[in-house]
Amino acid sequence: MIKLLVYVVSLITSIFAVSGLNINSIFKKNHTLEARLFILILTFSMTYLLANFILDLTNISLI
Repeated sequence: MIKLLVYVVSLITSIFAVSGLNINSIFKKNHTLEARLFILILTFSMTYLLANFILDLTNISLI
């Protein structure tokens, strides 16, 4: 249950962080599908990394 809560909070944090990025200069015009896919992959990657960092950090501090 705690793991799920950490992932949900990490997902919300990642979405908030990615929404502030300006990726218009990275992709060519009319390549919206690629840009959206990049944002989706970036968001899920950041969520996974942040959640695992928090869970590992709590496991180390409990020992």
